[in-house]
Amino acid sequence: MRTIRIHVDETLSPGVELNLPPQAGEHVARVLRLGEGAPLVLFNGDGQDYGAVITQVGKRDVRTRIEGSQAVANESPLPLTLAQGVARGEKMDLIVQKATELGVARIVPLLTERSEVRLDPARAEKRLAHWRAVVASACEQSGRARLPMILPTQPLEAWLGSLQQDGALRLALLPEGDRSPRSLRFGPAGGVLVVGPEGGLGDRDVASLTGAGFAGLRLGPRILRTETAGLAALAALQALHGDM
Repeated sequence: MRTIRIHVDETLSPGVELNLPPQAGEHVARVLRLGEGAPLVLFNGDGQDYGAVITQVGKRDVRTRIEGSQAVANESPLPLTLAQGVARGEKMDLIVQKATELGVARIVPLLTERSEVRLDPARAEKRLAHWRAVVASACEQSGRARLPMILPTQPLEAWLGSLQQDGALRLALLPEGDRSPRSLRFGPAGGVLVVGPEGGLGDRDVASLTGAGFAGLRLGPRILRTETAGLAALAALQALHGDM
């Protein structure tokens, strides 16, 4: 039987009663047509799944009661940050969704030399809220009980200036890169992977990344689209060094 998992941005514990978020409640009541007594799993990103039952279905609200909790241990032992040049339209949604399913720990939307997307502060804030909702939905589907962190959109140079010397392996996907996924050796801090937007990384981008200690990573003889490249790299790294 399919397990219905719902992200709830609240403190959860056994015995607590709460209403589902409006959109989730509507989906449960009108689409899934679940009634009183039906089981659900709630999670809030703290690493636990909370078994719950529906106690009341109203016209607008679905009320639940939490009956127990269980730790979920399905996070990858390889912590990876995907620093993605912001792609146009639904491409970025796809990247965020699939990177979450592949176990990424952090996502950083970047504005680079060849970025075609321009976001004013108000639009950037709306896109960030939207991407965080995409992350939550992907966690519902994939069974993750911890949400990857997604940072606000920022210029590449500003992000590089904020990086800490934490031992993470620094990589940038480049067609001319001289490192392969199989040759890498990760420490406990994992890695940071930079992927350019539709036009790829420009010369200034590459110079800045090289100056910040990033090595060029090459996936193979074919040039991949931005919505393919980062996801293919994450899958390869998880298969070779993570938990796939």
